[in-house]
Amino acid sequence: MGSVMAKVMDENMKKTQEFMLQSQKMQLERQVQMQQQMRQRMVANQLAMARERMYWWSSFYGLCLVGLTAGYMKTRHPLVIAPLLPLTFVVGYQADLAWGNKIKRVLDDTEKILANEQSILALPGKPLTVKLLDEERKKQQK
Repeated sequence: MGSVMAKVMDENMKKTQEFMLQSQKMQLERQVQMQQQMRQRMVANQLAMARERMYWWSSFYGLCLVGLTAGYMKTRHPLVIAPLLPLTFVVGYQADLAWGNKIKRVLDDTEKILANEQSILALPGKPLTVKLLDEERKKQQK
């Protein structure tokens, strides 16, 4: 009788352990998915902010263009339109970020760094892995 109870309890414990393992795996997969979605939302938010910033910069640039051109026409002094040069670069950069392929170029460069320059990214200590975490958890349980 005792061996039958022990056998049933062992089976129940194994089923419980399997269920917990599946639950942990599902939770980890959901966390990874959630992090991916959060990253995508953050990138979309940054892109939307860059576009909004571009509207303000282009308005400022337009006003400066009109005002400085009028000042140049009045004085015929080339230093009056000199501020347009750096503003042109700022507006161009913002336009490339907002509607160009700058984000794609940055992501491509990120992939190259991750593939070819791992030594730059090294953190102190061992990198965390699921296996290492499981081993530490088992040590603490004993």
